[in-house]
Amino acid sequence: MPIYEYKCEDCDKVFEVIQKISEKKLTKCKCSKNGTVHRMVSSSGFRLKGSGWYETDFKTKKSDTKKTET
Repeated sequence: MPIYEYKCEDCDKVFEVIQKISEKKLTKCKCSKNGTVHRMVSSSGFRLKGSGWYETDFKTKKSDTKKTET
């Protein structure tokens, strides 16, 4: 699920929310003023979840790429 960044107009609080793409945008902040929030344009954020997503999945082994001559 995407991570969206919002900013409150009243309290200037910036916060992130994990939402489905199909969910409606947030409109109200949870601050005491109950201010209006706007979704900010920022770099994309995502999480790779589940089995099989490892740092080493797409790396080549050193022994495969480097041949030693004797």
